[in-house]
Amino acid sequence: MVSSKRIPAPESETMTVSILSRYLDPAFLNRVAEQPIEPRGLVVGNLAGAHKSPLSGFAVEFAGHRDYLVGDDPRHIDWRLYYKRDRLSIKQYEMETNFVCHLLLDVSASMRYGEGTQQKLLYAAGAATVLAYSIIAQNDKVSLATFDDRVRSDIPPGNSLAQIHRMTHHLDQIVPVEKTKMAECLTELTGRMGRREIVMIFSDFLTDLNALEIALQRMKYNRHEIVLFQVLHHHERSFEFDGMVKFLGLEESSEYLAQTEDLRQGYLDAYRRYEANLDELCRRNNIERVPLDTSRNLGDDLVEYLNQRTRIR
Repeated sequence: MVSSKRIPAPESETMTVSILSRYLDPAFLNRVAEQPIEPRGLVVGNLAGAHKSPLSGFAVEFAGHRDYLVGDDPRHIDWRLYYKRDRLSIKQYEMETNFVCHLLLDVSASMRYGEGTQQKLLYAAGAATVLAYSIIAQNDKVSLATFDDRVRSDIPPGNSLAQIHRMTHHLDQIVPVEKTKMAECLTELTGRMGRREIVMIFSDFLTDLNALEIALQRMKYNRHEIVLFQVLHHHERSFEFDGMVKFLGLEESSEYLAQTEDLRQGYLDAYRRYEANLDELCRRNNIERVPLDTSRNLGDDLVEYLNQRTRIR
């Protein structure tokens, strides 16, 4: 009788699987991956894919005619139109292409608020990774950039599963300790992008909204579609604290001991004004805002968002 012995997986492989499981939850991964992510407008890519391109070519769907020019391929002449109007015209078609989606993740100190799976950074990283998996599954490209007071990493676009490994490996090395300079970082990253791509930004957006708007307008000038995933802890939305509490600054070394009843109404009023200002910023610039609460099930929220996006499209 021959005894069998299980050969353990190499340490590096075990580590990779452990890291992946931290950001890819099988419980809702398939639900999200089944939802197509389509660009709202025309896209520019470099591969044949499933999305309409603003460029005209000779494939897929008829778009119109243009006059024949010397050197054009005679195979694309519309001879039927020639016999009717005695004019040489070329048939043009809409090309289909892949799109590039840039995932920009705020890794500043304020994103470490919350414990366990409700930590804002872990929640945002999980959302970005699941969306990246879904985009790659439909043969489109995705990139990842992280930033706080400067751009920490910029993983170029890719459309293989190895891209997910690169992303999660980088995410696992992040220690959020710095302040955020969001506007400056977004402006720098915009300069590294092409045109007519999708940009998804994951942050709490607790920053100077005037400076943020200028940075986002630069992205809009390059015809990018922008989606803001606003990730907040439930405490930040509802201020559910009782009694005397010591508040510690995450991006500044400050402490504040206060009776929460004295602060609650003022805080909630300030939060509502901030949220209204962010909503107005998005409305003015035709930017999509997706609020995420870390106390909610991430899979449910992402599926709901993708369903809504499909209906609107």
